[in-house]
Amino acid sequence: MNEEGRGPSAESLLALIGEHRESIRAALDDEQHALLLTRLNALAEAPPDKDMAVRRALQGVRLALRPLPFDHPVRAALDGVRLVAAPPGPATVSEALALIDLLTAAAPVPEPLDPAAADLLLREPTLSATEATARCGGTPPPELIRLPDPPHGDRYLRFQFPEGDGNPHEVVLKVNRLLLADIDPRGAASWWLGDNTWLGGTPASLLGQLSNNELVCAATALVEGE
Repeated sequence: MNEEGRGPSAESLLALIGEHRESIRAALDDEQHALLLTRLNALAEAPPDKDMAVRRALQGVRLALRPLPFDHPVRAALDGVRLVAAPPGPATVSEALALIDLLTAAAPVPEPLDPAAADLLLREPTLSATEATARCGGTPPPELIRLPDPPHGDRYLRFQFPEGDGNPHEVVLKVNRLLLADIDPRGAASWWLGDNTWLGGTPASLLGQLSNNELVCAATALVEGE
């Protein structure tokens, strides 16, 4: 607990990651560890005087650590960090820089992306950038899951839009903001397209069957560790 009894601060969480870096590396696979480094880099590059940017980047780090076993010291502390109760400050950015050096010195940096996994996502129904722009009536919002497809241009997962015509589902945009889809589109896509025991199916397939509130609550539970 911090001095106000509100749970660990952002800086103490980063220090804990550094302290347990070897067991973290052992617990995460190559892709998960690469994602953690990517999220830490995003935190290190966040403008220190932009509180919301730092908060969003820290939230990305927390999400990248969620695959850790529940009995891991960092995983246990993770749920105690709340971005409102223990807000990050400018020191969080400098701490992230130091932590990256520590983690990359401990082990070789794996490739951040798995092309085969990316190809699997592109097998899902998608819209082209032109189609998405037409559906949105202009540049698609950054919250939409956008996947790079070098031979054909960017693709947008089709489930984000209603059948037929119309703008993106509002609940998709809201959930994608929680899941930081603009920073980690593959992670957000995995949530929408993966089985969810809380909801009883894949969230994407349940659009229109469950209430928007149920979908938002399920995503919030993931983000906040409930």
